[in-house]
Amino acid sequence: MRLGLTALIFVGGLFFFITGMNFLFNPAEAGAGFGLNATDSSGLAAMRADFTAFFVIAAICMLIGAWKRNGDLLLVPAGLFGIALLGRIISMLSDGTVEGFWLPMTIEAVTVIVLLIASRVLPHSKHATDL
Repeated sequence: MRLGLTALIFVGGLFFFITGMNFLFNPAEAGAGFGLNATDSSGLAAMRADFTAFFVIAAICMLIGAWKRNGDLLLVPAGLFGIALLGRIISMLSDGTVEGFWLPMTIEAVTVIVLLIASRVLPHSKHATDL
């Protein structure tokens, strides 16, 4: 079970890292996949900065957490994706839905569940310097 969780988290981390790099180097196209359209360079800069930070930090924590079998580190991306899921739920209730709205919510929910399970199953670090 531990090996399967570690592999699943590592693959997810690679996917999210690639997503983050796509926002860094091609924010207009990456944003379009998320239903975003930048109207000027300020919008592109916001997508480049915010989405890259979100996905790359989540990915790095997942990759290092899986590699080092550090359950504590996996709580960071679990929190990030949990808040993203909460935002989508609130948006769904207040703004309605569009076709395909369920796919990103499913990815976020599964990611949170897997990371929370792994945070309990994988060993925890005794000290913050163990990273």
